[in-house]
Amino acid sequence: MSGLFEETDRLVRIPMPDGEMYYLSDLELGCDPDSALRQLIADIPWRQDNIFVWGKMYSQPRLVAWYGDPGSDYTYSGIRLIPLPWTELLLEIRRRVETVTAASFNGVLLNYYRDNRDSMGFHSDDEPELGERPIIASLSLGEERTFVLKHKANKLAKPVHLRLASGSLLLMKGETQRYWKHGILKETRPCGPRVNLTFRRIAL
Repeated sequence: MSGLFEETDRLVRIPMPDGEMYYLSDLELGCDPDSALRQLIADIPWRQDNIFVWGKMYSQPRLVAWYGDPGSDYTYSGIRLIPLPWTELLLEIRRRVETVTAASFNGVLLNYYRDNRDSMGFHSDDEPELGERPIIASLSLGEERTFVLKHKANKLAKPVHLRLASGSLLLMKGETQRYWKHGILKETRPCGPRVNLTFRRIAL
């Protein structure tokens, strides 16, 4: 992998037009990724929301939770999330993510993929409260899943496929959300649970 990417500190830049994305295969968490995964699955008050897609209501194919600073409400797909107060584990993970990315975050959206049937449809994190050039830092814990990006307009730009390892960090910034959409596909084979923590900065 390293031969294809541009090294930037500990993060590795992924080549793509109209976007800026970096990958770190192993973020130092201060604890075993599997232990963090088990604690999050057990302690987080997970919820499953309904969303409207093409005029029909569906249950999201995963569980979610939103944590953040007071007032960091977040709305996407017609769902308004009021932040839960930070836990000690989430604060420690945020501190480590901020150190590596040199960015600051005041909220985190957690996604719990219970098995291979859970997924996330293609979308962009371009809600107004995230600003014009959002910085999204995404930590993966648990089962390795494929993260796919597709360019919104350039038909010549090949989709980007990334296998996100447990303990890895993906950083999206610049114009990525404006020109690309991303998602997590269902797996054809059974697989274990995965929790994804996407740190964001909400304009207060």
